[in-house]
This record gives sequence, C-alpha cells and structure tokens, in this order.
Amino acid sequence: MICAYARVSTREQNEARQLDALTAAGIARRDIYLDKQSGKDFDRPQYKRLLRRLRRDDVLYIQSIDRLGRNYSDILEQWRILTKEKGVDIVVLDMPLLDTRRGKDLLGTFLADIVLQVLSFVAENERANIRQRQAEGIAAAKARGVRFGRPPRPLPDGFAEVCRRWHSGELSCAEAARRL
Repeated sequence: MICAYARVSTREQNEARQLDALTAAGIARRDIYLDKQSGKDFDRPQYKRLLRRLRRDDVLYIQSIDRLGRNYSDILEQWRILTKEKGVDIVVLDMPLLDTRRGKDLLGTFLADIVLQVLSFVAENERANIRQRQAEGIAAAKARGVRFGRPPRPLPDGFAEVCRRWHSGELSCAEAARRL
C-alpha cells in the first residue's frame, strides 16, 4: 500500500498545499489520511486509522516531518514504530534524506536516523518558540490595555451601598445576597 498522512493544526488552516504536494507525488486523494488538529500528541483519529492499516513494506508519504508531530521524543518513537516495528518505508517530501526506501544498508539507515533526530529537535524547538511568541504577544497586548476573556458584567443597582453595609457589619452575607 502506498499512502500519505497530512495534518493541519486547526480547522481554520488550509491543507491544500500538503494535499497538492502529496498528489503531485502520485498519491491518490483517497489514500491520504488527514487530521485537523495539533501535532502535540498522536491522539488523532486519522493517524490512528492509518497506523492500523499500515503493513510491512507499505510506503508512507508525509510532506514534512513536522506534519507527523511537534514533540521530539514522540516523533522519534513514532518513526521507530513505523520503520522498525511495522517495517514501513517513510518518504518525507521536503527532505529527500528522509526517504527510507533508499539506503537500506547500515550507512543509509544511520544517516536517516541522524537527520530525523536533528529535524525532530528543530520541530520541537519551533513549538517552544511558538509558545514563547504567543506568551510575549499576550503580554504586549495586555500592556496596551487589551482585555481578554468575557466582558465584565455590570454590577447590580445598589451594589456599592449593600457592599458598604455588609463590610460594616450592618448586613449578614445572606441578607446582602438577597438584596442584590
């Protein structure tokens, strides 16, 4: 079986670029498994379906290594499962060195494993960088006075007076709640 896996991080993102690259590589659209969710873990319905169907000597195409996942150790583990346990060949379109059909000898396997380790590390670093940039963006927006979350609800009429009387002990908590 020759098939492919594509992933976009959110439903709003467009998968067309990946699908175009995969179909240009000769993969039929019906043989492309597509998930629309984050790559932070492998709990993805189409990826799980693909794993169940893959058999020894099948060929799996992916557009780039970060489409497989973002977590360094998880990518390495999945690569090991696919190539070593299941005996699947993987072709990463944007990284010809990560084509396990070539170099089945010790040197070829060694080079593919090294490139995979480097690229997986880069993918995880990019995820950390995205989180860092997001946190910086949120902090900058807050500094500019941008409010996050729901808009505040207006206080009920007489709130300040009831609150003052409760603080002074004139009203119990239950009585203050009834008046508001």
